[in-house]
Amino acid sequence: MATTNPIQFIQQVRSEIAKVAWPTRREVLLTTVMVFIMAALTATFFAMVDLLIRAGLQSILTAFG
Repeated sequence: MATTNPIQFIQQVRSEIAKVAWPTRREVLLTTVMVFIMAALTATFFAMVDLLIRAGLQSILTAFG
């Protein structure tokens, strides 16, 4: 394995970081809002499914219990 001296390593790291396409503040804000919206929708969906399953099981258990 080839070794690189620390100065060359830092230069390579800086050149690679310069290639990164950093998101804008607006992009970060929009994606963050979208994540919160999707999390709320998912939580609502699973809460509704849970209520339906619970109601179904209660009706089955009371009918045969």
